[in-house]
Amino acid sequence: MFIQTETTPNPQVLKFLPGRTVMESGSRDFRSPDEARDSPLALEVFGLEGVNRVFFGGDFITVGKIASAEWDHLKAPVLAAIMDHFTSGRPLFEGAGQVEGEETAYDGDTAQIVSEIRELLDTRIRPAVARDGGDILFDRFEVESGTVWLHMRGACAGCPSSSATLKAGVENMLKHYVPEVVRVEQTL
Repeated sequence: MFIQTETTPNPQVLKFLPGRTVMESGSRDFRSPDEARDSPLALEVFGLEGVNRVFFGGDFITVGKIASAEWDHLKAPVLAAIMDHFTSGRPLFEGAGQVEGEETAYDGDTAQIVSEIRELLDTRIRPAVARDGGDILFDRFEVESGTVWLHMRGACAGCPSSSATLKAGVENMLKHYVPEVVRVEQTL
């Protein structure tokens, strides 16, 4: 098994490409070992000194580190953990690990607006964000204020350029194609 690595716009996050599917659908962001309790791989990576975040995308894993840790010392153990996991045949999750929060249901015109927002996110925005080792997920749309709330995950969470990406890129695109959108905010 050959695992490639790529830098991301966030210097504290490195992208690992195992050359196979990681998540069949969706993504998962782990901010602590406690959040990773259902994932043997995420727990293994969190067990490495200096790791503070793990993210699973469709065909990649991003790993975040604390500022004092060096990728020169951390990269090889992360590669080993990923390789050991995939060659062992263990599942990515045990139990109900893939289930995430419930979605809000929208009615009438609002449902159509949310559908348009989601389509733009899925077809135009998420693929670009995934190239940088992250993901961006719809959280909610507030009709009264015209605000779209999004989750930045993976390499994008905490990235120095994430607010610029959110405002200059995502907000401008959504406002252009969906006139009901007035602004975009990040859910923390």
